[in-house]
Amino acid sequence: MERRPAFPSSFETHFIDIHEVLPEEEDKGKTQKIDKADHKRINRPIKVRDTNKRPHRSLNRQVSLETGFSVHNWESKAKDDRRVLTRSGRSLGGFDSANRIGLGAPKGDFSLFKTKPTLSKQNPLLPSRKEREMVSQRKDGSTGLDDSDYEDILLPKDEKWPFLLRFPIGCFGICLGLSSQAVLWRTLATSPATKFLHITPFINLGLWLLALAVLISVSFTYILKCIFYFEAVKREFFHPVRVNFFFAPWVVCMFLAIGAPPMLEPQILHPAIWCSFMAPYFLLELKIYGQWLSGGKRRLCKVANPSSHLSVVGNFVGAILASKVGWNEAAKFLWAVGFSHYLVVFVTLYQRLPTSETLPKELHPVYSMFIAAPSAASLAWQTIYGEFDGLSRTCYFIALFLYVSLVVRINFFTGFRFSVAWWSYTFPMTTASVATIKYAEQVPTIISKGLALTLSFVSSTMVAILFFSTLLHAFVWHTLFPNDLAIAIKKRRLVKEKKPFKRAYDIKRWTKQALTKNSSVNKDSDKAGY
Repeated sequence: MERRPAFPSSFETHFIDIHEVLPEEEDKGKTQKIDKADHKRINRPIKVRDTNKRPHRSLNRQVSLETGFSVHNWESKAKDDRRVLTRSGRSLGGFDSANRIGLGAPKGDFSLFKTKPTLSKQNPLLPSRKEREMVSQRKDGSTGLDDSDYEDILLPKDEKWPFLLRFPIGCFGICLGLSSQAVLWRTLATSPATKFLHITPFINLGLWLLALAVLISVSFTYILKCIFYFEAVKREFFHPVRVNFFFAPWVVCMFLAIGAPPMLEPQILHPAIWCSFMAPYFLLELKIYGQWLSGGKRRLCKVANPSSHLSVVGNFVGAILASKVGWNEAAKFLWAVGFSHYLVVFVTLYQRLPTSETLPKELHPVYSMFIAAPSAASLAWQTIYGEFDGLSRTCYFIALFLYVSLVVRINFFTGFRFSVAWWSYTFPMTTASVATIKYAEQVPTIISKGLALTLSFVSSTMVAILFFSTLLHAFVWHTLFPNDLAIAIKKRRLVKEKKPFKRAYDIKRWTKQALTKNSSVNKDSDKAGY
């Protein structure tokens, strides 16, 4: 017998018997301990941390709109532990290459975004649906009610992605800027208000050919992206900002038809030209406007941003082209549809809720889209009715005020790196310049002509600067198309959505109670009347 304290800091003493243990007994004791431990581990209830106790990051507007992103990791044990990882992006779902348990995507594997993949085939080692449901269960076995989203980076960030995967739909903004410049220089060459400048029509011809060449190259490249990486195209279509640029190719085609050089343009445009450009635009418009009206998470109050004007401007451009082909009633129809939705978008963007996230700084150039819609509306009205009357001037003055209000906020449009988004400046500024020239035709004063020349010079200078900057970044510095992180974010819901709790003041219950009361009152009145 020997006395030994159980703990060095304790004042109590415990007596422990020490006797010789045979090898067989020792093995039995070990196996019994192992069996007990296994039994405890098997029967032990799975503990899941309560996600309501600790804050977590959900996919906000800045994350989903452009470059910002955060990643969440799972531990190797099946615990729902949310952590923000470093921005290495070396794995699928935030797993590091050292501790992947068969759940990460191999480095350089871009098959997830190729055409017609299935996630289970491309990465069969991803957590299954049953495993995710097990993670979402609570201690009592019930399903979790937290409807938060997890964010994963699906592609590696430390290596360069394929070119087609980095080529965004926003490149059609370059075509918008160049094609609108072709319209501007045709107007400068043919307008009576600027006749004293003696501008040669060959400038319009050169810009028109350049815009056509850029449109063909961008369209061909994006068609290749649709062929090889259709899943990436689908992600861009569901993006709240980039979905609006799917209208851009058809608007560019209509601009090229409107701004065609006089030596190449026939006397009367064939209506088939308008039908071929406006039909796909109108079908896409029906889908987007329907989602705005009754689209749940895609309703306008949730996805509205300045680039939403691009889905409205095409109505006015289509109205101008319809008037040129001789279909005035179709032009009036498109103008009415465009103006009604412009008012809705304008009011929605002005009355944003305090809880609505703003655009990231890299997308501040799209705020210039505020100028495009009223300018195009004034031009369309003038083309349809043949004069720059009161309504046309009203739309123009709105555009002019918005132009000035954005110009004075210079700091709002500085402090971020060059990107394709900068081309969002060109199209609205050029449209406002054309509208000013038309206003100077109706009101031929020194102020109106000077304003027309000033805005035209500013817009042309901006297009020239951006064009040469784009060439340098694309072919010299190779920085124009970085990894497109905006489409590489995956929202993964681990738990089921929370069903609304039925309360005493629920609308349905209140309605039923009101109906029963009214029916009882009617019965009593019938009895009394009888």
